[in-house]
Amino acid sequence: MNILVKISQFVNKTFALWVVAAGVLGFLFPEVFKLVGPYVPVLLGVVMFGMGLTLTTADFREIFRRPRDVFVGIIAQFTIMPLSAWALCWAFQLPPDLAVGMMLLGCAPGGTASNVVTFLARGDVALSVTITSCTTLMAPVVTPALMYFFASQWLAIDPAAMFMSIVQVILLPIAAGVIVHRIFGSRVKQVTAALPIVSVAAIVVIISAVVAGTKGSIVNAGFVAFAAVAIQNAIGMGLGYFLGRMLGMDEAKCKCLCFEVGMQNSALGVALAGVHFAAAPMTALPSAIGALWHNISAPVVATFFQMRHAKKAEKPGAEPMEAVHAA
Repeated sequence: MNILVKISQFVNKTFALWVVAAGVLGFLFPEVFKLVGPYVPVLLGVVMFGMGLTLTTADFREIFRRPRDVFVGIIAQFTIMPLSAWALCWAFQLPPDLAVGMMLLGCAPGGTASNVVTFLARGDVALSVTITSCTTLMAPVVTPALMYFFASQWLAIDPAAMFMSIVQVILLPIAAGVIVHRIFGSRVKQVTAALPIVSVAAIVVIISAVVAGTKGSIVNAGFVAFAAVAIQNAIGMGLGYFLGRMLGMDEAKCKCLCFEVGMQNSALGVALAGVHFAAAPMTALPSAIGALWHNISAPVVATFFQMRHAKKAEKPGAEPMEAVHAA
């Protein structure tokens, strides 16, 4: 079991490298990885099932212990990212299908990878897990509503159909995971050590499949889409962090908001693009790029936070390095 834990830790710490490798392989061998494309919603369901297996009442206890912090995180997630996506669509004068893709990425809930990066950055992991869980559970209602409000000007949006899609690929797998956890209890804990490996493997396969399926779009519009996604990611992380500062939150909470706001559930954006906008393949491009870029930029920022933290700890008279806030 200790070996499995060490492997899981290694996979988490090297997540960005696996993401880059998956993107390169998907781009170089599209015909191979295109075969996985139809199974992206299933793979996302696997990731969400794993999330459900690990959810406990403690993950939602922060709502009652620190309602203000959780509320700020949720509101920041569902305002900063959609608004920045909408502004970038107009600033870059994106074509309708690419604009809808940007909005899909901006209106998605927070991604579970933000919890890992918050841990690496010595941020408030308990708060991160709670905000991710809340935005994910709210996504079936909030994401379609935001899409209808912001993206209907470019393509027809069916909020009811999108609601059902998110329920199927997000809520049902999470609910199944929670039920299995409740039934089998302590026995589930014996397999949770392998969950990071399974989740990373599923996400890596999703990324390779999406890059393979959007290779033509990447070649044709890759630079503009990448610029928009990278700027949005920077806006989200920057405003998330400084919002925490403005509200007087401690450093650990500010780091949490940085990654919670800036990192999206890109796989959900890809899945929704494939189901609802199959006739416009470029709608999947921003989420495909986001799946790559978010998992490269965030670890880089986390490393910066680690280095800054280490320098503060080395100063004469500084207090010992504080323990990571654990969920």
